[in-house]
Amino acid sequence: MLKLQNTIQPYAWGSYRAIAELLGQSGPADHPQAELWMGAHAKAPSKVWFQGRWQGLDGLIRQDPLPFLGEAVVDRFGPQLPFLFKVLAVDKPLSVQAHPSKAMAIEGFARENAQGIALSAPHRNYRDDHHKPECVCALTSFQALCGFRSPRETISLLEPVWPPDRRAELEILKSGMATHDLRAFFIHLMRMDTNRRADLISRVVFAADPFKHQNDAYRWLIHLNDAYPNDMGVLSPVLLHLIELEPGQALFLPAGRLHAYLHGLAIEIMANSDNVLRGGLTPKHIDVDELLGVLDFEARPLQVITPQVVSPREKVYPSHAEEFRLSSIQVQPAHAHAVNSHDTIPEILLCIEGSAQFIWTGSSKGLEIKKGESVFVPAAVTDYEIHGKAILYKATVGV
Repeated sequence: MLKLQNTIQPYAWGSYRAIAELLGQSGPADHPQAELWMGAHAKAPSKVWFQGRWQGLDGLIRQDPLPFLGEAVVDRFGPQLPFLFKVLAVDKPLSVQAHPSKAMAIEGFARENAQGIALSAPHRNYRDDHHKPECVCALTSFQALCGFRSPRETISLLEPVWPPDRRAELEILKSGMATHDLRAFFIHLMRMDTNRRADLISRVVFAADPFKHQNDAYRWLIHLNDAYPNDMGVLSPVLLHLIELEPGQALFLPAGRLHAYLHGLAIEIMANSDNVLRGGLTPKHIDVDELLGVLDFEARPLQVITPQVVSPREKVYPSHAEEFRLSSIQVQPAHAHAVNSHDTIPEILLCIEGSAQFIWTGSSKGLEIKKGESVFVPAAVTDYEIHGKAILYKATVGV
């Protein structure tokens, strides 16, 4: 077992306090701390204490993948860790975005390579040929937008605030109340010229003010306009489901699901990809045509995921992704967590409360981690026990 040293991403939307508190720091950070990355992503691989020195986990896996990943993972995904594990500290809203399917990622990555677009180019859409399903699990109250509302629901929210002299635009959505009408309305919004967009957003926001205490969609609409004036993403709270996850609840986000994280602290696990197609609430590149080709416009009820008990100490979150599986583990002094006949696949465990001691076959001293610390369990470790008083989240492969 190997203790991890992880990178914190200082994105502007991050919190000054949340990750600092998780790591046990005495006060707030001097800059935003948005994401704590655990894994072997090339952009920010974790380091592990191995053979007397800190080494990059990605490099160790490339040099000798089988003991780190196991035969099943190498056969399925090649010599790379197929998931990325994160802590998200959202203090300001993230961009409205979606991720491509596997087929779309393969095609898009090859196309942009053929066009000679550099991987680091700001207008690059596909930075690898992988899809990016993900799961977000709340550690605190966590607010998000996820998936399209039904046309009927969106109309009921827009009619009280839509400018009277622009009602013809709303008729696009009202014409059939079907998925293709929602798509046509969204395309109309995304391709609207700058002046008409600014006029529409400013008037909708003004009209929404009297309703902000009646419905959180209007309150968020106003808040998003304060952060991103006249951005079409401001309308997202009336187009997408608005949800507040309680600690321990989760969402699974498949390919094409338009979403945005608004506020709170959460665990996130995803396929090891960096492919993001944005639709608003960002100064970064937005490729409307590419986004439209990816999006799933079907209005689906939100499905909040709760974990299922698989042992006295462990609960697993159902997942449709073969790259990852998320679970929570809680141990007490009199109730250790024992893993026997380990599935010979890699794991990362993060302690979010208390402290835990790991003991495994062949270890002389074991390994202790406390709140905010994490450990990599290579596939070669066949059994282990967790002792102490702690709450941990475990990331592993879904195969």
